[in-house]
Amino acid sequence: MIRQLSTRQLVTDIIVAAVFFLLTGFVGIAGSIVTFHAMATVLVGMVMAGALAVRRLSPGLALAIAWGGAFVQMGAGLDPMASNAAILGVLYVTAAYGTRLVFWLGFASAIVGAFVITVYLYLLRNAFGLQISWQNVTLAGFMWIAASFGLLLCWTIGALVRTARRARENRAAQMRAESEAASEQERVRIARDMHDVVAHSLAVVIAQADGARYAAATDPTAATGALETISTTARAALADVRLLLTQLRHSQGEGPQPTLADLDALYGQVRAAGVDLRVTVDPAPLADPPAAIQLAVYRILQEALTNALRHGGSPVEVNLSWHPDRVELVVRNRLGAGAEPGSGHGVIGMRERAQLAGGALEAGEDAGSFVVRATLPARIVVA
Repeated sequence: MIRQLSTRQLVTDIIVAAVFFLLTGFVGIAGSIVTFHAMATVLVGMVMAGALAVRRLSPGLALAIAWGGAFVQMGAGLDPMASNAAILGVLYVTAAYGTRLVFWLGFASAIVGAFVITVYLYLLRNAFGLQISWQNVTLAGFMWIAASFGLLLCWTIGALVRTARRARENRAAQMRAESEAASEQERVRIARDMHDVVAHSLAVVIAQADGARYAAATDPTAATGALETISTTARAALADVRLLLTQLRHSQGEGPQPTLADLDALYGQVRAAGVDLRVTVDPAPLADPPAAIQLAVYRILQEALTNALRHGGSPVEVNLSWHPDRVELVVRNRLGAGAEPGSGHGVIGMRERAQLAGGALEAGEDAGSFVVRATLPARIVVA
């Protein structure tokens, strides 16, 4: 695997490898006669420096080069040398930056490498003789443990760096996901509000325009009243749309939202469209409900009345029951000929609003009428 590195990182690694080669490749032959062992020492130093140069670019390749240098060194019968320190850096990067395969290959290399070092030094120096004894086996075991500790220490440090880096990446990814989820939720909320405002206002405008067209034949003054209602509704809708667009551009703060005090104006728009609207509030709220519940009630009523204007006929009955722990809302309207209520996004939006407020909503036909029933939790604290 080739990792993406910046030009600065590549140049830095090459310079470090070059300096490492100059300091270690000739240190073992300085002032000595050029011999086979001297040339082999330079070759091993060059190979180890090459492994060091590509360690971050390709940890797997660096590990293979380091093993190649080790085999050349053992084949030439050389003693341990300063350039062998590059192996520690290679093991570090296999754990810190390698793939999963290279990660475990680095671990295995540390274990196997320690064993190879022990066997090589035992046979090369013949320090304990060829006679097998408990003392010789014990000394070889201590040598293997010491070599394993040194190699695994570098690999473990790399593994810790890898874990810390992944933890940072996971935190950053989680923060991005949370930010995107919050943005998407805000866009959905604004889209839902836009749908409610525009759909309701256009339904009122269409109803007024159609009513004025038919009424003008017998009552010319009816057109004037309809135009006044259309103008008022359109201006209010334009103000709401501008407010929503402002929130879309500047999501730091939300503008004022409708409350129960705005329901009378909503009822007035529907009645002005020629609908026989009958509103019953029993029992009435003893105190102001939470703002979120007020907004949910307003928007659900707005969408339900919009659907009644589009698909239904008079009368339209609205029943609100404010209990100490909940509010129950029922909107019933007669279905018009050929009406297909619930086929658009209105019912979905109402159900989402009810669920966001912690409640539930059902909508469907009932004995020739379309009925919307919602129950929202609204614990009202009376001072």
